[in-house]
Amino acid sequence: MKLTVLGATGGTGQHVVRQALDAGHHVTAVVRDPARLPVGADPRLEVVVADAFDPDSIAAAVSGRDAVIDTLGPRPKTEATVCSRGAAAVVAAMSANNPAARLLVVTGNGHARDAGDGPFTRYVIKPLIGNTVLKKQFDDFARTERLVFDSKLRWTVLRPPQLTDGGRKPYRTAVDRNVRGGFRLSRADLADAIMVALGDPRTVGRTVGLGY
Repeated sequence: MKLTVLGATGGTGQHVVRQALDAGHHVTAVVRDPARLPVGADPRLEVVVADAFDPDSIAAAVSGRDAVIDTLGPRPKTEATVCSRGAAAVVAAMSANNPAARLLVVTGNGHARDAGDGPFTRYVIKPLIGNTVLKKQFDDFARTERLVFDSKLRWTVLRPPQLTDGGRKPYRTAVDRNVRGGFRLSRADLADAIMVALGDPRTVGRTVGLGY
């Protein structure tokens, strides 16, 4: 498949690029600084310097691809609009240039409270941190998902818990709900889950909860 990865120099994006290449896909990595992409030369890798927040800048990078993977993540509290700005740009670019392609977007599970959560998490922990220390990030995840849900694209939203730099191990997934007790996930396993969802048409138009 021909894939485009937004946020390719980020912690998750780097794993997605590497795993996609290892699986034999052709990858277009959209970056601002190519030096920050520690992936060796590969004939199936194209590195494109573009502004991921500008639909016109990424139009060529999303055209003609089978799927676009948006791994843009939150930055410090002073810039808690990265996810939604990236989603707005990629939705606009794909809608205009490649509406039939798959779109996979990473958000988080903190803003989503559902039956997959334990009662204490759902009614105490998430409201507490969602109204205080992580309010801006959670609000941005919600804005991102509204933009994606309202699009007419073939989307899948992945909702990981707290991400770590740990290694690979078995993880759990749940469609349209959170994973009970799944409080952490490595970025490497998130990348694996993205690749699994990419190959599963049953995840189109669905959210996927993740966790150990």
